[in-house]
Amino acid sequence: MDELSKLYADTFKGLKIGDVTKGTVVQIKDDRIILDVGAKSEGRISSSEFVENDLTNLKPGDEIEVYVENLNDSDGFVKLSRQKAEGLKTWDRLSDAFKQGVPVEGKIVGKVKGGMTVDINGVSAFLPGSQIGLKAPRDTDSLIGQAHSFKVLNLNHRGSNIIVSRRVLLEEERNKLREQTLTTLKEGAIVTGIVKNLTDYGVFVDLGGLDGLLHISDMSWGRISHPGELFSIGDSVEVVVLNFDPAANKVTLGYKQKKPDPWTLVDEKYPEGQKVQGKVIRTTDYGIFVELEEGVEGLIHVSEIDWVEKSIKPNKYYSIGDTVEAMILSVNKADKRISLSIKQLKPNPWNLISEKYEIGQKIKGVVKGFADFGAFVALDEGVDALLHISDLSWVKRVRHPSDILKKGQEIEVVVLNIEAEKERISVGLKNLTPDPWEEDIPGKYQLGEWVKGTVVNVTDFGIFVELEDGVEGLMHKSEIEKRPDEKLEDLFKPGIELTARVIDVNPTERKIDLSMKTLMG
Repeated sequence: MDELSKLYADTFKGLKIGDVTKGTVVQIKDDRIILDVGAKSEGRISSSEFVENDLTNLKPGDEIEVYVENLNDSDGFVKLSRQKAEGLKTWDRLSDAFKQGVPVEGKIVGKVKGGMTVDINGVSAFLPGSQIGLKAPRDTDSLIGQAHSFKVLNLNHRGSNIIVSRRVLLEEERNKLREQTLTTLKEGAIVTGIVKNLTDYGVFVDLGGLDGLLHISDMSWGRISHPGELFSIGDSVEVVVLNFDPAANKVTLGYKQKKPDPWTLVDEKYPEGQKVQGKVIRTTDYGIFVELEEGVEGLIHVSEIDWVEKSIKPNKYYSIGDTVEAMILSVNKADKRISLSIKQLKPNPWNLISEKYEIGQKIKGVVKGFADFGAFVALDEGVDALLHISDLSWVKRVRHPSDILKKGQEIEVVVLNIEAEKERISVGLKNLTPDPWEEDIPGKYQLGEWVKGTVVNVTDFGIFVELEDGVEGLMHKSEIEKRPDEKLEDLFKPGIELTARVIDVNPTERKIDLSMKTLMG
């Protein structure tokens, strides 16, 4: 050995490049840390290798592990590295973890092609996309900065290639949970799980490594249209095991079964005639559905809403969430149906009608509306009476009630018939005066007599002529002399006056026949 080599070996006795050794802090400067590594020359580490907290707490006399990079740098110091020393220790730990199959802790720090980068105490590892979780995450950006446990799948120290997996650990954990869950699952058991997924037909609940299906039909004794009305993803829910198939790992769950079926006691809780209160949960054209308690609902048919109004639109009077009072009409436990009534809680106005009015009595009312067959007259009790078109006039041929009456007009009428059990009352307007066909008309219009009148209507078979006192006579087209090519509507117009001869008076059929033949002849 030459003198220079001997001097070099003596100076750095016990040290060589690549060693990991311990050094004692001698001096702390702004850009470097001076350490005694047991050689005749001091070593140094760049301050940038320390995080701020470590650097602040560092003081002379502290002992730290370092990696020897160079025995004699340009300034005469032994060049040291703390990070490389930590890296070598991490590699050793990773190697042991790989051999023993134990997890290591790391932090996801970035994204690369095909996966993500994980920092394990300063050593970079690759996390493939397929190994991030049990399912491929939709948003990998949100994972950056998260610390997790990972399993080392592959390690190549020479090529610095480390592949880790989070999925393997999650699968192991899930399998352990599944084994534990399988030991507790049995039909009728009450278990707790987490809502994992929602569908139109049900909810999937994670019971601990094993998913169970809670069908929408097993969620509530009442009516629901979607599972989202009761559950949200992430909810902790207590459910009943309805069926468990160990061979297929298939679990069917129930939620409503935690409580007894309320319909088993409805006939006792809701006897006919009882007054109840409920909440409107649905409206249709034919009625209102009312929830009496959770799982029990009844129907108020549109005919049971009001005594008088028969064509009510339920959604105009009631909204979902409204509270209503009703009477129990009937209970069908087998079909799970309850019939309710609102009007039965009020006095029946038709009972008052039969007590207050009698046939032949004169009463007053207001014209409420019209139909082709007559007019509806509103009475004080809120009941509508029918004034038929045939009961408007003794003598006039009324084509529509609005020809004589106006909506909102107050009129006096005579009660003709009362059928309270059928909720009907009929009245007449012409009955306020005697029937002129019984005495006046037969005596006033004699056969062969000439009379004056006004044309009121022209038809294909003849013309109607209004005589005195509103009496109408018919002049058949055979009683009018005209040329074959002439039409009645060309010869006669409503409103013109004419003279005709009475050729027949029939009180039974209430008609007068007229003729113009003699005049024109």
